[in-house]
Amino acid sequence: MGVDELHDPEGLLARQAARESSARSYARHLPVVPVRAEGMLVHGADGRTYLDCLSGAGSLALGHNHPVVVEAVRKVLDAGAPMHVLDLATPIKDEFTETLLGLLPGELARDARMHFCGPSGADAVEAAIKLARIATGRSGLVAFTGAYHGMTAAALAATGNVSARTPARVPDAGVTRLPFPQDYRCPYGIGGIAGERIAVEHVRRLFDDPGSGMTPPAAVIVEPVQGEGGVIPAPDGWLRSLSALAAAYDMPMIADEVQTGLGRTGELWGVDHAGVVPDMMVLSKAIGGGLPLAVIVYRAKYDVWQEGAHTGTFRGHQLAMAAGTATMRFVAEHSLAEQSRKLGDKLRSEFEEAMAELPAIGDVRGRGLMIGLDLVDAGSAADVLGARPAAPGLARRVRAEALRRGLIVELGGRHGAVLRLLPPLTMTELEAEQVRDLVLDSIAAASAGWRS
Repeated sequence: MGVDELHDPEGLLARQAARESSARSYARHLPVVPVRAEGMLVHGADGRTYLDCLSGAGSLALGHNHPVVVEAVRKVLDAGAPMHVLDLATPIKDEFTETLLGLLPGELARDARMHFCGPSGADAVEAAIKLARIATGRSGLVAFTGAYHGMTAAALAATGNVSARTPARVPDAGVTRLPFPQDYRCPYGIGGIAGERIAVEHVRRLFDDPGSGMTPPAAVIVEPVQGEGGVIPAPDGWLRSLSALAAAYDMPMIADEVQTGLGRTGELWGVDHAGVVPDMMVLSKAIGGGLPLAVIVYRAKYDVWQEGAHTGTFRGHQLAMAAGTATMRFVAEHSLAEQSRKLGDKLRSEFEEAMAELPAIGDVRGRGLMIGLDLVDAGSAADVLGARPAAPGLARRVRAEALRRGLIVELGGRHGAVLRLLPPLTMTELEAEQVRDLVLDSIAAASAGWRS
């Protein structure tokens, strides 16, 4: 096969469709063949350049091929350091550990243990749930509707998306799934502080009721902002109450910070908005600098592993640790969490202003540079909270229109009708303006003549 054939986008996409499994997802809806990238720009084999608001599902905090990440990886290679060391101690690993501990909430960092897992966030979730069950001697788990924690057994059981669980016949494994409070589509039909209070009382009464049917829980696992679930921030007061309840009932609270961690939400960690210090934090994506790496950090009292209790061949990826160290330091030294907050606030404000002219935008929400636009059927009647029916068909049209205009975005939410933006934290104000205009133009174009 010649070079021209290898870079022919139509041929490459056709070969991918013929050879890869039907489980592929992004490739179905984003027929782009990336051949080069820097920062927020992706250059395709078709000669087009795209603005990337997917960022490797949020793993590229500094965008593509950031100089400090490239230099860190090159330094490891040039030094002849081992790339794969299982769980052996190395200077590179020690530097990563020291850097991460220096950025964690102080109360957790002072009493922390760290476990390197297999290189995916799902494996880290699996490890955290397993450790909580061993430490408490209980088997249940409290999770939330709309949650997404991964595709391995325990992680998938904790995930709220039934379509993701059912085909694999994944057992719920004692999972009690509770409503996740929100304003726009409040599960209690109230919204606001009243909805949060009911959610807290709901949890409390389940814990106190011996007839609730709840398997005694080993832990409660929560995302500070639900990502795949539709970019829904956990209300600060509710998260604080949830943390207090977990402590009162002697169970660890696990914060799944796989997507929210390292400045994405406008704070270094998603839980920082509520001032909560979890008992366990699940970390992946951005902490590897775009390379595969996952860890759990937890209070020392839970360090009850037996030797080899949760292992993984690739838990000693030196290139990922070097890239992660460089990324963490750059985020901290350049105040990218603050920049994420400012740019995110500005973008959400501008999207909210556009709602008057674009009624297909039902809600704008998120934190920092984790932004969601809930797309709705503007011609339908609203419910008591003012929320109109989700419009997944329209959302797919918007995604396609955005790609046609050179913008890569993805969808999420309960009905796949939330336009999700996860740009790199290094996005400039000019790039943010371009993203805003492309998103609004795409929604306007897709809405023209559309009916659900």
